[in-house]
Amino acid sequence: MKRYFQLNGQILYWLWLGPWKKQPPKVSHIFHQLIRIGVEALPMAALTAFSIGLTLAMQGAHELQRMGAGLYVPNLVAVSLLRELGPLLVAIIVIGRSGSAITAELGTMKVSEEIEALGVMAVNPIRFLIVPRFVAMLVMLPVLTVFGNCVGMVGGWTICHFALDMNTAAFVLRAIEAAQVGDLYSGLAKSVVFAWLIVTIACDAGLKVEGGAEGVGLATTHSVVYSLLAILVANAILTALFFFI
Repeated sequence: MKRYFQLNGQILYWLWLGPWKKQPPKVSHIFHQLIRIGVEALPMAALTAFSIGLTLAMQGAHELQRMGAGLYVPNLVAVSLLRELGPLLVAIIVIGRSGSAITAELGTMKVSEEIEALGVMAVNPIRFLIVPRFVAMLVMLPVLTVFGNCVGMVGGWTICHFALDMNTAAFVLRAIEAAQVGDLYSGLAKSVVFAWLIVTIACDAGLKVEGGAEGVGLATTHSVVYSLLAILVANAILTALFFFI
């Protein structure tokens, strides 16, 4: 735990004070990580969000129509996606795809002594390897969350339009009426916290790898498990915070 907080401190140090020391992270490295962490995860995030929107609309319609409240299905889909399911499920996809990849990459570098070689060449590993991944994750996870929310709404519209005979204008109006700006902001705030937890846990696990290929596998597993637990606990805390404020 101590090393984890030290890693966070070093990331913030190089992120904010590095440019003053004329040692900022390379923009090319950040853009490379933006593509790997965010752009390449778009298809998986889209498929997940679309299926969740479909499922929400189907399950909501099944229960709400019993009470003659089928018109409120767009409300259910919009609020659920913006507040909870959008940020949480996109974060889970990113953990499985990008968080595990970060741990495996750093762990392989650690085992092959590439990280030690950077130190020998007077290149700080945190600035060179960790900060670009940190910045990319903090930028792309909120972007993926917004994208996932939009695709999820399309999934909900598909059920409402083709199964419930609801026209597009009615669906959009109901969704806009139900969703508040605060719902979007709370979801984005969650995604930023999730991004911080995912990338720092993944990097910390990768930098602690020992024992060759077996150690890389164990570290990757631990990274995924701890990241999942961390975002679930953080989600509960943030939901309670937004609920009582």
